[in-house]
Amino acid sequence: MSTANALRERSLAEVRRAVVGQDDALELMLCGLLAGGHVLLEGVPGVAKTLMAKALAMSIGADFKRIQFTPDLMPADILGTSIFDLKTQQFVLTRGPIFTDLLLADEINRAPAKTQSALLEAMQERTVSLEGRLQPLSPLFTVFATQNPVESEGTYPLPEAQLDRFLFKIDVGYPNDDEERQILQAVHQGFDSGNLARAGVQAAVSREQVLEAQKALPQIAVEPAVLDYVRKLVQATRSSPRIRLGAGPRAAVHLLLASKAVAALRGRGFVTPDDVRGLAAPVLKHRLLLSADAELDGATPADVLKEVVAAVEVPR
Repeated sequence: MSTANALRERSLAEVRRAVVGQDDALELMLCGLLAGGHVLLEGVPGVAKTLMAKALAMSIGADFKRIQFTPDLMPADILGTSIFDLKTQQFVLTRGPIFTDLLLADEINRAPAKTQSALLEAMQERTVSLEGRLQPLSPLFTVFATQNPVESEGTYPLPEAQLDRFLFKIDVGYPNDDEERQILQAVHQGFDSGNLARAGVQAAVSREQVLEAQKALPQIAVEPAVLDYVRKLVQATRSSPRIRLGAGPRAAVHLLLASKAVAALRGRGFVTPDDVRGLAAPVLKHRLLLSADAELDGATPADVLKEVVAAVEVPR
């Protein structure tokens, strides 16, 4: 498991050349990449969501593309389409930006549901149907999607089916006083977020090393009691009277894979109950629909999930 741990140290060291703070979010993003899952970053504009994704892609030498989601974005703008070539008098298949290693879906909730749904097959199967043929995506294909809070003007809530395909939903908050001071000082000294190479960010590991670390995840040991703890946490969301729609089997799979990934990144060959408990919120909260009573009480999914997790006995 030293491969994953070394990957974490080298990659995050490079990302921190451009990103101040947000350590928890960065580790979860790397965890998602290692677990083969997709990550949804939510926060107000200007808190470095896009910058974190760009810097992480650069730190692992991955192919990176960005799609700016807008109300007029069409599925073909993401997947690609056939274009008639006047010279050859034939249709030529032009692949869209989804054919990459790391895809940044920027402000994903500004596009209508039809366009958002174009990502569903790609996120689950890592294939795209174009002109009646299945086109495989990169084995490293990962979506880092950003969104502003759904109360923001001009946004659409993501469909439940698409939300369920995200391994994590990470809340990206404001920097603290010291971090904001460091940001201003860096800009004063010439830092440009549009030129990460000038900031010194470079590939510290290769995409092949990331794939190797992914393939090593099955070697992470999980005790039966810990495996049962994962099951009990997910099932508890289905039996809570304050939750109308609980987490499904995919959530349990995601929680297990994320726990194995975080154990590997921290240099351990086994999963602990604390790994599972610490990842419950980012893995589960975006999959829950609260009951009418809970909503009237002003509760959030995070609040109710905290109550649910506290009620489940932690194995020794």
